[in-house]
Amino acid sequence: MFVKPGHIPRPALWLGLAGILPFILGALLSIAPSPDIPDGSYPLIVPADGSALMIAYGTVILCFMSGCLWGFAARSETPQWCTYGLSVLPALYVFFFVGGPNEDQLFRLALGFTGILALDWAYTRWQLAPDWWLTLRVMITAVVVPLFVIVFANLP
Repeated sequence: MFVKPGHIPRPALWLGLAGILPFILGALLSIAPSPDIPDGSYPLIVPADGSALMIAYGTVILCFMSGCLWGFAARSETPQWCTYGLSVLPALYVFFFVGGPNEDQLFRLALGFTGILALDWAYTRWQLAPDWWLTLRVMITAVVVPLFVIVFANLP
């Protein structure tokens, strides 16, 4: 299917926006009174703590973004150490730097989501990412990072 330059394909747009929903839920839970959680329930299915949800989901998504960048690096006709090396940075960042108290994790994840935009820009500039990629990533990041700030500001 032909995609117009700059046009975000509907599946990418809708699934990308749907991926923001757990972040929104985490932010809402951080400002709302804690819900009653039945004994034996799994906390990510019935979340009681918005910061835990944000940390868990943010960790998964930053690692997912590493995989996206790896896929872009694989598109290169001449494999480069640089493009593959940069693609693993988000996952390594999470592994080495996301841990400790919730406030540290939330701050570092927000920083990671902000920082990955530089990689998104680079892969777009190198014409490895689709031309619509950066537009989608800026939209999503513009929502997700403030949600991290909301949760951070509402820590107990």
